[in-house]
Amino acid sequence: MTFYQELQLNQAGSKALIKASKSKKEKYRHIAVYLFKILLTVAFCTAFVMAFGAVFGEDNNIVGVVMLLCVLSFRYADLGIKNKDAMWAFAVIFAILAAGPRLANACGLVAECMIHIVCIMAIMILSCHNVLMFNHATLVLGYLLLYGYDVTGEAYLYRLVAIAAGAALTMAVYYRNHRKRTFKRTFKDLFKEVDFQSSRTQWQLRLALAIATALLLAGILHLPRRMWAGIAVMSVTLPFPEEIKGRVGGRIPGNIIGGLVFILIYCFVPKSLHSYIGIFGGIGVGLSATYGWQAVFNSLGAMAIAVSFLGLPGAVFYRVFHNAFGALYGMFFEKIYSRCIKA
Repeated sequence: MTFYQELQLNQAGSKALIKASKSKKEKYRHIAVYLFKILLTVAFCTAFVMAFGAVFGEDNNIVGVVMLLCVLSFRYADLGIKNKDAMWAFAVIFAILAAGPRLANACGLVAECMIHIVCIMAIMILSCHNVLMFNHATLVLGYLLLYGYDVTGEAYLYRLVAIAAGAALTMAVYYRNHRKRTFKRTFKDLFKEVDFQSSRTQWQLRLALAIATALLLAGILHLPRRMWAGIAVMSVTLPFPEEIKGRVGGRIPGNIIGGLVFILIYCFVPKSLHSYIGIFGGIGVGLSATYGWQAVFNSLGAMAIAVSFLGLPGAVFYRVFHNAFGALYGMFFEKIYSRCIKA
């Protein structure tokens, strides 16, 4: 395996390669490549997001995060349709990302819930035909992040331009990387194959309903950072119900441990280093091969942002609460939904 090929491996692949090393020299080489890959990825991600913030304003740093996720994901993932038609699908998806979160924030709770259902269901139909690609983990997550970090006025105009720029970049990367692949399915086929008797469409609808109703409940209770609950629901609402308990069992303890780690860092590490907590979390995610540990390190960056307006107790409490609520609600919703379908 070449150096470049080794850089393309995910965490589990790199760790498997390290474990299979036949000598200490080979093992140390693989470890060095693995660490270099993580540092390179974190540096690139940080520079990418900072560049978006510098051009489109700090309020739109989150757009940089979303577009970065899209670029990195769709280098490999596909939409399962012809490349020309995929460009139309992306155009609609990014239009939803531009308008849906802003419209939802501008409405009352009931109207907001309806908007979430329509937008998330549309994203699912357009991007998740092949459920194994897990494209919802990028695009629905992006929708929820843009919803949670909403802006208005001039900042929103910059956000529209930022999303357009990110869309063009994502589409260019997608077309370049998938141009030699052959697909028979077209844009219209995505809608023709929507079948509410199929497990795929049922999962897509279940995900949209579960996220929207979880956000509605959190809104009724006037809870801050509601998007965290929505992201937790999305994370555990898998197309394969038998895997849900494992996700719940990793996400809840992971965020509790992440909260404790964050408290220790925030209290005992000099304040001058607090701005690097998110980067530390990113490195930790890169080193984590299991979902539970990824949840631990993912929570650090989220709390580092929220602590500025929720305070330390509030940031930790709501991060843990929303993730526990969202994970349990997602599991509960799947059971109730399945019973209703079978009835």
